Amino acid sequence: MGRSVDLLSQFRFEQTDPARFYGAVARDTVDLTNALWTQSTGTDLRDALVLDVGGGPGYFEDAFAELGATYIPVEPDPAEAHAAGLTATRGIRGSGLALPVADGAVDVCLSSNVAEHVPDPWAMGAEMLRVTRPGGLMILSYTLWYGPFGGHEMGLTHYAGGARAARWYARRHGRPPKNLYGTSLFKVTAADGLRWAQTVTGAHLVAAFPRYHPAWAWWIVRIPGLRELLASNLVLVFVKE
Repeated sequence: MGRSVDLLSQFRFEQTDPARFYGAVARDTVDLTNALWTQSTGTDLRDALVLDVGGGPGYFEDAFAELGATYIPVEPDPAEAHAAGLTATRGIRGSGLALPVADGAVDVCLSSNVAEHVPDPWAMGAEMLRVTRPGGLMILSYTLWYGPFGGHEMGLTHYAGGARAARWYARRHGRPPKNLYGTSLFKVTAADGLRWAQTVTGAHLVAAFPRYHPAWAWWIVRIPGLRELLASNLVLVFVKE
């Protein structure tokens, strides 16, 4: 429970103090990835090649390096790739919808809070699976539209509709939100992801759970409707065949 409260409390710093926010998310992402990898392979992430789709400037690099993993972020936006004065050692510029990476090239392909920012998240998911080697893991974690953080910096106004929330934000702040509905922020639900997972071939879904909840609350994902409101962020974990 302490982990969940700490992570959720960090979201208010995403815009004002990104180093603090992403530092907390980085530690949790590495712990989560290492636990899933260990469960799947029986070993830790040492010497594993990890591709992070939408990884920005590489906030997670140092955290993965502490475990001996090689970390490569992929980021399409040059401004994001150099945010906070950071530049990843091995960063790649490219789109998650057409990854500039060979088939089966990486041990782990992950994406954290990115799928809701692309117009076709399942095309991105297919690309992530393509570049994952047989026996490797694909971890797709994304913010649910109907959860409390679905509107990102627009707050809970997204419940009145994404376009309306964007107009209200612009009126209040004198500028459009960074995460503009219909352009850089899209409605993605838990049901969408779970339906897509059932259509995937060449990999099998091994876990689906709410990222920021303690394990005893993971049952929420099994309840339609309730999961959209309370799960906040859905993690889909696949093992490549």
